[in-house]
Amino acid sequence: MDNPSYCLPGCLGAEGRLAHKLFRDLFTNYTSALRPVADTDQALNVTLEVTLSQIIDMDERNQVLTLYLWIRQEWTDTYLRWDPDAYGGLDAIRIPSSLVWRPDIVLYNKADAQPPASASTNVVLRHDGAVRWDAPAITRSSCRVDVSAFPFDAQRCSLTFGSWTHSGHQLDVRPRGAAASLADFVENVEWRVLGMPARRRVLTYGCCSEPYPDVTFTLLLRRRAAAYVCNLLLPCVLISLLAPLAFHLPADSGEKVSLGVTVLLALTVFQLLLAESMPPAESVPLIGKYYMATMTMVTFSTALTILIMNLHYCGPSARPVPAWARALLLGRLARGLCVRERGEPCGQSRPPESPPSPQPPEGGAGPPASPCHEPRCLCRQEALLHHVATIANTFRSHRAAQRRHEDWKRLARVMDCFFLGIFFSMALVMSLLVLVQAL
Repeated sequence: MDNPSYCLPGCLGAEGRLAHKLFRDLFTNYTSALRPVADTDQALNVTLEVTLSQIIDMDERNQVLTLYLWIRQEWTDTYLRWDPDAYGGLDAIRIPSSLVWRPDIVLYNKADAQPPASASTNVVLRHDGAVRWDAPAITRSSCRVDVSAFPFDAQRCSLTFGSWTHSGHQLDVRPRGAAASLADFVENVEWRVLGMPARRRVLTYGCCSEPYPDVTFTLLLRRRAAAYVCNLLLPCVLISLLAPLAFHLPADSGEKVSLGVTVLLALTVFQLLLAESMPPAESVPLIGKYYMATMTMVTFSTALTILIMNLHYCGPSARPVPAWARALLLGRLARGLCVRERGEPCGQSRPPESPPSPQPPEGGAGPPASPCHEPRCLCRQEALLHHVATIANTFRSHRAAQRRHEDWKRLARVMDCFFLGIFFSMALVMSLLVLVQAL
């Protein structure tokens, strides 16, 4: 019985000899300088297939996208055909790509100053003349980056492939399938790939009258915003919610203005960090608009805090609270905000009191002269009553001044509560509008 293992070296040797014979027969009078078509007026069809393997870098500042691609090109070479039966059933061979004619398909929107280098990979040549060339490539293409919605932005980067010298009458390039393959894609930590559709176009350029077909792959990207939300957005949200609490601090603490200035400085630091990580652009990004709106709100709240503190520290010599402010702010607004004095129930306010006017006793500004020297004379009693009235008027004037001072302090508390609600609502609404974009 014959052992098949004894025939293995001989079979392999025969196959190798047939491959060498086929190679000599094919390339004896072959040239790779001309298009492999029988009729020069006939267009050669090239099928282009792209597989996205990895996103190496997205340089937003220079607007350059670096990708690692697998590019497959297929065409038919009329001069590289043979009968498999004449060569022992050999229907395909692999030879260096430099030996055959290759289409000059390049990336039109490349952003690399170096000339394109051909990958030294083999081509698969079949008996019917079909040539398949698989080559890896690292491409650097220009991509217009729109950061108006940063960090919740989506980008569209196009890669346009086409022949550099052959027009559509000589070489027709078409995509294989409706989109690039993502089967072997390595996930990127910053960008999520939504798809990479392919589209064929036929354009006419100003330099030439012939049409030039090309295949454009549009890479659809969406930024993963989790890191930016945690590092840039959430601190700003918390700081913006802390800023209105300056209205809740007691004026006697002496920290109301300090809190507003500290918050403003913190926002300025985060704004500088954001400016370093963002590329220069005409449109202001969403997070930049949020920072500017928050800083404007903190600035206004600090200015209002200074105004309210001036009202709080109005001394006894200040004039009384105006009637409209007493009726509107100390009356209705105080009841609505439940700002009350000690012992006063919520919803009720102290009725306004008119400052008492001093009423000197009858008989002139000074005590009448005593015409007699008797201890029980009525004139002595009138002098005593005059002194008592003077003391009472002085006490009432002091109480009125104290009451005016308390009214101004109460007015400051009412304005603190009012602006606390206004600015806290503004900060909450702005923060929610920005955070909703992350959902």
